[in-house]
Amino acid sequence: MDADVTDSAGPPADPDHPAGETPQGRSQEDPGATPDAGPDATGPTEEEPGAGTKEEPEPKAGSDAEPESETEAGTGPEPQPAPGPKAEPAAPSSGESTGVQTWADQPKDGSASRRKRPWLRWAALGASFLVLVSAGAGWWLYNKLDGNITTDTSAAAELKVYEKERPAQVVMDAQNILLIGSDSRAGDNSKYGRDDGGSQRSDTTILLHLAADRKSATAVSLPRDLMVEIPACRTGDDKETRERFGQFNSAFELGGTACTIRTVERLTGIRIDHHMVVDFNGFKDMVDAVDGVEICLKEPIDDKDAHLELPAGRQTLNGEEALGYVRARKTLGDGSDTERMERQQRFLGALVNKMQSNGVLLNPTRLYPVLDAATKSLTTDPGLDSLRDLYDLVRSMRDVPTDQVQFLTVPRQPYRNNPNRDELVEPDAGELFKQLREDKPVAVVPADELKDAEKGTGTETGTGGDGKPDGAASESPTPTPTYSGSSAADDLCEQ
Repeated sequence: MDADVTDSAGPPADPDHPAGETPQGRSQEDPGATPDAGPDATGPTEEEPGAGTKEEPEPKAGSDAEPESETEAGTGPEPQPAPGPKAEPAAPSSGESTGVQTWADQPKDGSASRRKRPWLRWAALGASFLVLVSAGAGWWLYNKLDGNITTDTSAAAELKVYEKERPAQVVMDAQNILLIGSDSRAGDNSKYGRDDGGSQRSDTTILLHLAADRKSATAVSLPRDLMVEIPACRTGDDKETRERFGQFNSAFELGGTACTIRTVERLTGIRIDHHMVVDFNGFKDMVDAVDGVEICLKEPIDDKDAHLELPAGRQTLNGEEALGYVRARKTLGDGSDTERMERQQRFLGALVNKMQSNGVLLNPTRLYPVLDAATKSLTTDPGLDSLRDLYDLVRSMRDVPTDQVQFLTVPRQPYRNNPNRDELVEPDAGELFKQLREDKPVAVVPADELKDAEKGTGTETGTGGDGKPDGAASESPTPTPTYSGSSAADDLCEQ
């Protein structure tokens, strides 16, 4: 072997000859051809002591053994063929490589990696599917609840006509909502009484005051038999009634919700911000949605008019039983509407307590049936006719302590000209309305406790008196007026 051939192992090939071609007459011992031939083409040489050994030499990829022999002898008339691009993947396929990963191995490794991780793609697809399904279901539920609510646009239009005579709002962040329980016997309510051509009166009317700081809520029942001044109102057939002095619940029959709101505003001087009308079925469904409400009866009830038969003691009422309980009048107590209102207040307090204590207001799964039941039989003004509006209202009330959710009846007494009707007790009623109008606190205590306090102070003013239990007047120069009532925290079995 020439010295100049051996010394030329490092430099690149002659530019006159393309890479990978061996000129005629140059032996395979020329190191310049070795990189193109691949590690297993000829086996190790003396110049490459670190190369692995092979058990049997293999012919070069893409060439025959005979040309290889001729080249080695230096007698072949043709140059050694170049391995070409396809020769490189064939070299490691023999299984005798040194274990070093080459570029040719990468596609094979990548395919294996993809085969090992198919669950990642399926997990991503599954998660995307669940997100889409959840979003679609949520949107469907929202629209369903939102569509349940009926908007009372006629009341809003009439109230706008009489805007100048309505009282101004004194405290901006406080809310006054008029809750009206309709006693219509039309449709599904026909089993509760005779349907007089679809006419209806307000069976229950409650003025709900939410304090501006949302730390208290006061619900004041207005007796349906209360004698009040009813303004001139527009009827359903676009006629106008004359101003009159009459029974409170006739305002709803004559002029609907707008007439009732204007009557309450004239009576109390309080601006009504919103209103809700709920019928019998809505009340029943709400009770069923919270799995019933617990009460305690001192005596058994058997009232065929109210479709109610219950034993004495502690028990949980379903929706149908609850409706009979709050509507019963003739067979419970003295049969007065005042006592019935007190029973309604205690039951509503127990309902609020059940919703808060069981986490209904904080649990979307449990809140949905309640909202569904409430919205299906709910008619509201445009300011509360969406699920978002109702949710914001409920959310603002959910942190009110149950002992600060108070229920009372406006101070009243038998009407002097007709003992079957009611009239306000003054100045107690006026003081109550002033406190609510100015968003100032009021307090409630059980009726027997208030009577004991009145005896101690020597006052005898029916349900209101001076509004303070015994000894309270000396505690503060501006005592909080106190009335007969209850709170949501009261246990009905301790009454």
